[in-house]
Order: sequence, then C-alpha cells, then structure tokens
Amino acid sequence: MAGQGSKMVKRWSLGLLASGLVLAGLAATPGMARAKVPSFVTRIDTKSPIWNRDTYARIDGELDTSKQKVSRITGTVYGVRDNEKVRPLFKIDGFSVVRTLRLPDGNWRRVLKEVVFYRDLETGKIMDSWKNPYTGETVKVVPIANDPFNYDIRDTKPQPPSYGGLNKDTRPPEPFLLNWSDGPGNTLILETGIDLFYPASLQPKEWPRESAGAFNRVSEHFLFFVNKKDIENPKLTALPVTGSWSRITPWLPWMLMGEAPGFINYFASFGTMTNGIADLPADLVEAARKIDPGYLTAPTEDYGPSLSSLENYKMTQKPAPVPPGWTPPQPPAAPVLPPMPPRP
Repeated sequence: MAGQGSKMVKRWSLGLLASGLVLAGLAATPGMARAKVPSFVTRIDTKSPIWNRDTYARIDGELDTSKQKVSRITGTVYGVRDNEKVRPLFKIDGFSVVRTLRLPDGNWRRVLKEVVFYRDLETGKIMDSWKNPYTGETVKVVPIANDPFNYDIRDTKPQPPSYGGLNKDTRPPEPFLLNWSDGPGNTLILETGIDLFYPASLQPKEWPRESAGAFNRVSEHFLFFVNKKDIENPKLTALPVTGSWSRITPWLPWMLMGEAPGFINYFASFGTMTNGIADLPADLVEAARKIDPGYLTAPTEDYGPSLSSLENYKMTQKPAPVPPGWTPPQPPAAPVLPPMPPRP
C-alpha cells in the first residue's frame, strides 16, 4: 500500500480523473501468482447491463489480478477568461496503474493509482515552478498524485463520487447502459462523462489565494475507441483502448488566482503502454518515483478514501500568504468595436 500514508502531493483526473483514466498496457506484477480469472461476457450486446459492466471493466481495468494495466495521458491545459483568446498554459504528462477485483455479488471494484505532471510549453521539461502569465508571479507547481482512486463497476449506474462527503448528489438506481456508437474499421466508440457542482474543500475564507470559490464546478468527458474483435475475444482480460479526455475545472489552487473570473480546460489523449512502465519516458517514471515508488505498482487491495486533486490539496498543502493589497487578477476590459460607417 505504498504511498497511502505519504504526506507528499496527492490527487487526479484528471480528474484527473474522477471517471478514471486507465487503458490497456499489461505487465505482470512481481511476486503475484497468476490468479484464476473470473468469467465475463464477450458477445456484444449494448442493451445488456451485464455486457456493459464487463466490457467497461475490461476497458477501465485488468480482470487478471496477477497483472496491472498501465496507460499514459498527454495533452495541453488552457486558461479561459472573458475578453481575450483562450491561452495555452502548460502541457500535462502522466500515467495510471490499475487492477480490478471481483466483488462477491459478481460486480467489479477498480483500484488505481495515478500521477500527472506539468511540462513547460516550450522546453517540455517537468516543471517545479511556473510563471503565471495572469499575475506575473512565479509559483510552485503541485502535480496530481492520487493514491488511490477506486470505484465500483456494477450492472447499475454508479453514484457520483462523494469526494469525502462534499458532493451530496445521488440518483435512483438504473441499469448500467452506456453510450455506444459504431466507429470506422470495425470499432465501437464509447462516450462517457460527468458534470458536477459541489461545495469546495478549499473555502475562500481559509484559502483566499487557492480557492476559486465556495463551490467546485467540474466536468470530465471521455471518448474510448475499442476494436469489436478485441471485445469478443475471451482471452483478453483487458482491452486495448485509445481515446481522448477533456476537463473543465476551476483555476488550479497552486496558480494562486483566488476567485479570479475564468477557468481552465484540459484537452488530452491517452493510450496503451504495451510494455507497462517500461514504455514510459524515463523522466516521467523518475518524477513519480520521487513522490513515492508505490506509484509504479497498482494496488492489490481496496483502501481509501478516493479523493480528487482539489480535496488532496487541502490535506497536503498550506494556505499561501496574502501580500498586502493583493486582489485576484481580472480579465481585460471588453474591446470596443470601431464605429460603423454611415449608411449611404
């Protein structure tokens, strides 16, 4: 359970990933004997909750508990304010390691660790500090590091994440039927997403420079591309998948923007690490190892709590000092259009 007790930086998922970012990329876990793989449904039937459950479990995890699944995410993060162009801020680069446990009732429990780092737009180097173009201030960069982010994959639709009890949204039980469509080249396309509005763990009174407001408005959306032949192959306990991920979220706490108007957008792609950790860039692996070597190995058991980066920030960081006279940065004034020429 390496990393669980660490006081180092925690989070993702994206959101990073509240919905979970895990793709194929299989590697046997040292010291673990090959487990008997539970049975799962392979015949494509998009109207069946059991098929949807088992297929999503193979997309999002690895049903053979003697293996772990590794995926990498790369992309760009943009700042959005009124009266100006959308601005690229930095790159992201990270990975997740996952395993899937069978529950006594036949459903699945996905157990995962994930880390995401921020890279300089021009040099591509993983950043320890960053000059905020909105404020001119150089700030400490806090990567995303979540240990763990776990959830059930059931034959009924999951409840929204609670984020330690902050999010009270619930919904009545309904069959687990996902949004599938036919894609090119004998593929299926899966679209998933979640839109949340819930009380922030970082409240402005205690965290004036880190908090974007009393509530978090967060949306995450995924596209998964899966080959139909892979889905129907009973030998594949994990499905090779590629896809895209986007996230709308408040200004990151470490940007020290306070309640400034605006927000950020993540746009990223993710893909299979066929050889697991060995396929990742050396600097990415080393950065994760410095936080905790446990981030290179998926959990073998369920533990928690599962929190997002915003909740983990409160647990691992301290409020920044407020300089005298500081106010949150504001967007520029609305441009004034030139007068229209008189009509002839």
